[in-house]
Amino acid sequence: MSSPYDPYSPTYPWQPPDPPQPPPPPRHRTPDHPPLGHHSDLRILRTAYRWQRRVATLTALGYFTLFLILSAFAPGFMSSTVADGLPAGLLLALIQLPVTWLAIGLYEHTARRYVDPLADRIRKEAAVEAKRESAKRGTGQRSTGQRGTER
Repeated sequence: MSSPYDPYSPTYPWQPPDPPQPPPPPRHRTPDHPPLGHHSDLRILRTAYRWQRRVATLTALGYFTLFLILSAFAPGFMSSTVADGLPAGLLLALIQLPVTWLAIGLYEHTARRYVDPLADRIRKEAAVEAKRESAKRGTGQRSTGQRGTER
């Protein structure tokens, strides 16, 4: 038996009503095809782009690190002459510019050959997916010819 002074008793008129129960969560229908964000092509694209960055970075940075290590720990080799008064250190420093160009060339080559075709294919699939979703929702845009005829 509840006491008349029970604050949780529904007999008090100033007591707010019980809050309404939240509606049950909507049931999600599984799509006919996997969503684009979880597609394996994106994982392949990320892997290809990661390898592209690593190859280009390690080419340029690796040669520069080799040059620094030789400068610090092999001063005799770096000061030895290769040809008429040309020290090996200067020759290795001059070769650094072509090695950097090689790294840029490798980056461009792998981009054109591996990464860009994957990105283009994913971009086309995303456009098809967007058209499919807009057609399913019925939110297609009107053509510009119909806009002026309505009054």
